[in-house]
Amino acid sequence: MSLSKYHQKRNFGVTPEPKGSGKAAKSKSALIYVIQKHRATQLHYDLRLEWNGVLLSWAVPKGPSLDPSVKRLAMQVEDHPKEYATFEGVIPENEYGGGTVMVWDIGTWTPEQTDPQAALEKGDLKFTLHGKKLHGSFVLVRTRGFGGGGGGKSWLLIKHRDQYASDKDITLEAPRSVVSRRLLAGIAKDNGGDVARAATGDPASQAKPAAPVSATTSKSKAGSKLQKVKRKSAGA
Repeated sequence: MSLSKYHQKRNFGVTPEPKGSGKAAKSKSALIYVIQKHRATQLHYDLRLEWNGVLLSWAVPKGPSLDPSVKRLAMQVEDHPKEYATFEGVIPENEYGGGTVMVWDIGTWTPEQTDPQAALEKGDLKFTLHGKKLHGSFVLVRTRGFGGGGGGKSWLLIKHRDQYASDKDITLEAPRSVVSRRLLAGIAKDNGGDVARAATGDPASQAKPAAPVSATTSKSKAGSKLQKVKRKSAGA
């Protein structure tokens, strides 16, 4: 696990994204899980699972589904630092991933297999999410990608059948940040981003923005919520 690709793609003198400590230290507590809604060139959702000191990351274009019959494409991208789990704000337009980022869901995850590393290498990772929005069992399955390509980066995110499975569209029913209650447009407005473009990632029915929340307050709330969920998971 390495953050070299993450660092190579970013100018930390410009982007507000966290550089990370540079030390991929394994966590002694529950493993972090986060999904960040990201309106860059296109809207997508970034699924991140802590493993071996970093956040393994997949870009999910259509977002997660609670319907076990629905398979969501998930493209694996570079590992991110654990500090990224609480990042909510605007990446400058000329930077890699330029656009508005929301902490859409946050919590912890539990591997369902005895050897998660072997499962990752095999391309069949089963896990349970303990988030604010997403709960229960999921699987990430590596595929060959379109036309047999993908370079091993193409996966499918699928919900398992359990008490949390549903046919409701969670991305439409719960579009706001779990830490600031803002929509993408509100985050863009408060951080000097492109409000009009960010708004295209928000449901039309939710157009009225929540009260402004500073980036510092948002990060603090994200950290606080994550710690609460981790303590709850540890005590389960």
